[in-house]
Amino acid sequence: MATPIILDCDPGHDDALAIMLAAAHPAVRLLAISTVAGNQTLDKTTANARRICDVASITGVPIVAGRAFPLRGRGIVAADVHGESGLDGPSLGPPVTPVTSTDGIGYLRDLLRAEPATVVATGPLTNIAALLLAAPDVAERIERIVFMGGSTGNGNVTPYAEFNVYADPEAADIVLHSGIPVAMCGLDVTHLALADEAVCERIAAIGSPLARVCVDLLGFFAGTYRDIWGFPAPPLHDPVAVALVAEPGVVETVRTRLDIELTGTFTRGATVVDRYARTGRPPNADVAVGLDVARFWDLVVTAVRTLST
Repeated sequence: MATPIILDCDPGHDDALAIMLAAAHPAVRLLAISTVAGNQTLDKTTANARRICDVASITGVPIVAGRAFPLRGRGIVAADVHGESGLDGPSLGPPVTPVTSTDGIGYLRDLLRAEPATVVATGPLTNIAALLLAAPDVAERIERIVFMGGSTGNGNVTPYAEFNVYADPEAADIVLHSGIPVAMCGLDVTHLALADEAVCERIAAIGSPLARVCVDLLGFFAGTYRDIWGFPAPPLHDPVAVALVAEPGVVETVRTRLDIELTGTFTRGATVVDRYARTGRPPNADVAVGLDVARFWDLVVTAVRTLST
C-alpha cells in the first residue's frame, strides 16, 4: 500500500525535485501540495508549485496556499540562494495549474479529518504548527511528520541554525512537542546529496523537456552554492525527506533527543541533537545520520524519467 502524504513546501529548486519524487514514486500517494513562505514569498512559492506541476504533467493533486508569515515576526526569504522568482534558471512561464484553495490550513484540516496521512515538510514548519494550533484533533490523524531542516552540527543561515528552522523556530518547537512521531533530515545528511556533473548527465540523458528543466534548475542552484558556500555541486536537500518515506532504507536514522533553541543570542533556531544522551532527556525524534547516495540518486533520476513519459 502506498503511503498517503501531504507535501508542505516552499519551492525552491530542491522542493521542485521533491514534488517530482513524491508524485512519481509508487510507494507514495501524494494527497496535496501545500505551500508556505520560505525560500520566497507565499505568492511566489505557490506559483512555483503550480509551475512544477505544469512542466512535470502532475495532475489531480490539489495545491493549497498556506501561511505567508511565521508565527512570530516578519519572516525571511532566501532570494540569494533561489533567486527573485524562487525558481530562477529555466524559463517556465506563467503557471497554469490552478490553486485549489487559499485557505491551506482549513483545507489540510478537512483532508486529514477525512484520511490519515504522513506530512513531509520541506520548508518552514509554519503551516503545520498553525494547523495543530487551529485544529488540535488532527494531531491524531497525522501518522508522522518528516521534515527537511535543522542539523546535528553547523547551520547555513547562522553558524548553528538551518534556514527552515531559523525562519520559524516557534513552529518547529510546536511540531516537535506535538506528540506526533517526528523525523528530521538535517544539513549534515542532505549535504551528501550533491548533484554533481555525473548526476546532471544522467538526468540530461533522459532527453525530455522536463529533464532539461531539471538540469537548468540544478545549474542555477550550483552557481549559488558555489558562490556562497564554495560547494563543488549543489546539495538536493528536500527530496531526502521524501526518500525517507518512500524507501526508508535510503536514509539512516537514530532515535535521539531533539530540541529547538528559541532564545539563544547566537543560536536561535538551532536544532540541539543530544546524539550521545548527555542530557538525560528522553529521545523524542528520529534524526537522519546517513544517506545511501547511489540509491537516492536512482530514485530522483527514475522520478524524472517516469514523469517524462
